[in-house]
Amino acid sequence: MVQSIALETATDVIEAAERKAEEIDNPMVVTVANSEGNLVAQHRMDGAWLASVSISRNKAYTAAALETPTHELAEPSEPGNSLYGLQSTDEGRIVIFGGGYPLERDGEIVGTIGVSGGAVSQDREVAEAGVERWEELQA
Repeated sequence: MVQSIALETATDVIEAAERKAEEIDNPMVVTVANSEGNLVAQHRMDGAWLASVSISRNKAYTAAALETPTHELAEPSEPGNSLYGLQSTDEGRIVIFGGGYPLERDGEIVGTIGVSGGAVSQDREVAEAGVERWEELQA
């Protein structure tokens, strides 16, 4: 069964991520998707790169499709490793750098978050603020 996050919750998670993006003074695009990586909500902050619209969505998709944070795919995807070339599969939707995270409830992935617009470390920091808000909402 496809798990999902309510739009109101997705918006709350996006707002938390955007507060972090504002704090570090870097406009971002934040995407929340369901357990299959399909869009629930997306917001492009003023001044965020246009390319970040599809990148953030693909990070959310990747986190759902492979059930893992996207930064954990970097090393296995290097030449000579078991997932080499992964980023060229699935019609180019797989992202192997940070900024995409699963969102879990009771050990099940019910959605994902993807963030793009800065350096990878910034994308991760902003996405992690969204994950933290998600976890607060689950308590």
